[in-house]
Formats: sequence, C-alpha cells, structure tokens
Amino acid sequence: MQIIAVVGMCGCGKSLAAEIFKEQGYEYVRFGQAVIDEVMRRGLKVNEKNERNVRESMRKEHGMAAMAKFLIPIFDKLLEENNVVADGLYSWEEYLLLKEKYQDQLIILGIYASPKTRYKRLANRILKKNDKKAINRPTTPKQSESRDYSEIENLNKAGPIAMADYLVVNEGTEKQLKQKVLNLIEKLSE
Repeated sequence: MQIIAVVGMCGCGKSLAAEIFKEQGYEYVRFGQAVIDEVMRRGLKVNEKNERNVRESMRKEHGMAAMAKFLIPIFDKLLEENNVVADGLYSWEEYLLLKEKYQDQLIILGIYASPKTRYKRLANRILKKNDKKAINRPTTPKQSESRDYSEIENLNKAGPIAMADYLVVNEGTEKQLKQKVLNLIEKLSE
C-alpha cells in the first residue's frame, strides 16, 4: 500500500488531483483539515489570516511536523486496506517524519502552476454559501502572494515540493490535469 502525498502551492490544483485519486479508489485525507477544524473550534471566522495564525500556533505548540503527527494513526489504519492520497503535505519536517516512517510507501506528487496562473484561479474561486469551512474562498493576488511567502518562509513548504517523486505541470484545463493524473495513477499501479 502507498501514500500519495500531494504537494504544491495554493491554487496549483492539489485538491483536484487528490480528488482524481479518490475517484480511482484511494482513501482521502486532507492535511489542512485539522487547522480549519481548530479555527472553527476557537469560534473564529475561517479566512486566510485566522488559518495562518492557528496553523502557526499549532506548529509552535506541536512542532513543524504537527499535522503529520496527527495523521499517522489515520494513515496506519487506512493503509491496512487501501492506498491513500493525502492532500496538502506542507512542511519539510512533515515530509521527513513521514519519509522516515513510511519510506518507499510514501510517494510525493508535486503539482506546479505558475504564480500568475494560481493567483488568477484563486481570485476566481467562488465561495459556496453553505461552505462553512471556506475551503474554496477567493483571494486577491496580493493575499495569494502573501500566503505564498508565509508558507515558504514560515512553514518550510518548498522542501517537499523540491523532493517530489513526480511532478505534474498544471497550466491548462481541469480536463488536462485529470488526464495527466490518470496517466500517473496507471503508472503507479504497474
């Protein structure tokens, strides 16, 4: 069994790629869900600023590998019966912890899109009225750039992207991304 950890900057298509794995029968886990749950538990509005503050405070309290530490028991249980796709591994420390534990079972899939492409996608997102977790909220290009810098500088996000076992460039349509991911899934199953 394998864990496919999807990495990349916000707006690159990580969640869409992970959803394609899920459609192909992989169990799905989202790294950032613990942060959103904690923001809501604290009674805060789900937005980029509150998520950043909570994420950074969780990492300060539990270390930079915090999200991976929380997810290891879930991964262990799911791997007993199926492959897993993990949406949004962020930090270098998470990568190191998971690589040490799962070794060759851990496969890093990098999704890349240029900042210009990502910022346009993020600005065009539409927040659904019933989406209390605000996962697909729109952000301005300035907010997106600020988030990029914060994630690289404060969350050590660049390392796992640099260590990707596979890289998918997502500058086109959702249909094109889907085909690239399906091709990769086929390759991984050989």
